[in-house]
Amino acid sequence: MRLLAPLVGRRARLRWLHLIIGGALLMPYYLVGTVLVSMAGGGAGLSSSVPAQLAAFACALPMVAVSGFFPLVRPLSVAAARALCGVPPALLADGPARTRQARVRTTAWFTLHLGLGGIVSGITLALTPFALAVAGLPFSAALRESWLAAGSDVLVEPWALALAPFAGLAMLVAMALAAAGAGELLARRVPVLLGPAPEDRLAAAERRAADLAVRNRLARELHDSVGHALSAVTLQAGAARRVLDRDPEFVRRALTAIEETTRRTVGELDAVVGLLRRDEEAGSGEPGDAEAAYGPGLDALDGLLAHCGVPVAYEREGDPGDPRVVVPVVSREAYRIVQEGLSNVLRHGGGSTPTARLLVAVRERELEIVMENPPGERPAVVRPGGGRGLRGIAERAALLGGRSEAGPYDGTDGSIWRLAVRLPLTGRAEERS
Repeated sequence: MRLLAPLVGRRARLRWLHLIIGGALLMPYYLVGTVLVSMAGGGAGLSSSVPAQLAAFACALPMVAVSGFFPLVRPLSVAAARALCGVPPALLADGPARTRQARVRTTAWFTLHLGLGGIVSGITLALTPFALAVAGLPFSAALRESWLAAGSDVLVEPWALALAPFAGLAMLVAMALAAAGAGELLARRVPVLLGPAPEDRLAAAERRAADLAVRNRLARELHDSVGHALSAVTLQAGAARRVLDRDPEFVRRALTAIEETTRRTVGELDAVVGLLRRDEEAGSGEPGDAEAAYGPGLDALDGLLAHCGVPVAYEREGDPGDPRVVVPVVSREAYRIVQEGLSNVLRHGGGSTPTARLLVAVRERELEIVMENPPGERPAVVRPGGGRGLRGIAERAALLGGRSEAGPYDGTDGSIWRLAVRLPLTGRAEERS
């Protein structure tokens, strides 16, 4: 069976089927070609004229080549080749041909596929019954009489009858060899003619980069939102546990803050998960849609500060919550930057209940955010897994064309930590969109 696998194995059968499909697709063009040849020959029939049939086949191929320029030809050809030719999918292009060179290669493939398919289909349809009839001559008197009636008296000679089964088998093997050879030829040509052009590779790389950028963006949103919530909830729960017996009112306020924080975070988490699911169900879409659809802005900053678990001295210059002053994309990024800054204060601020100073100022061309936490000891409760927040802040600022600075400030001992971010009011990301 291993010796016969190249001829009748699964891959060979699928490639044979691929060629038969090509022959079936050739038939409309061939019929038009027969009409043209009949008109040129004065209406003579084609059934018994091999030259006329070859002429009709030759007339069909140019029409096939013209059809190959239609946009849907390449996607359909690629789908058939992936399923039947045994070619790795990565070697084939996706979507319609975009350039002239790609369209020319597509029509060359379409012509080759239908041309070889027509030849193999014709051989299969004509040679199979003939070979079976020859192989069955020694075993059927009716077949021998039909051959005698047709004037083929040689094939009914004793020596011819003895060789007839082997001759029929040889014809079938030759037919299988021809189909396997044609299938192998197509399989070798398909990566060249239907493979991705440099433009296709560039477009695919851009789609992957855009998808990765959106997913990284959503990952940062999750990190900032959930990370801040965990820090705030951990601090509030720890403080409430320490004064549980002495200050029930403080415990009540802490539980209220925990409830508000978790409710807000669950809503943001649902929004991000919903975007991820929508992206998976809809396939590749515009990456900007997911970015624009998610995230609160500076107008929600008061609610964040009220339940963040940190006493914040908030100073505001101008009206940062007005979308006419600060565009939405900058407002959303600024909210996340403040949220991550508060998480840093919770992790590294002074005392068991750290405090912070926050300044959000609308300047002439930029939005300034400054957050400081006063000196003191590190808090007793620190959320593990940090270390990505400052990098995320820097990435957010850079994407908008801004800048950020973070580090010790106003003191050689480094006891005061200062985060300063400046974002352009227009937002470079929005200008690109």
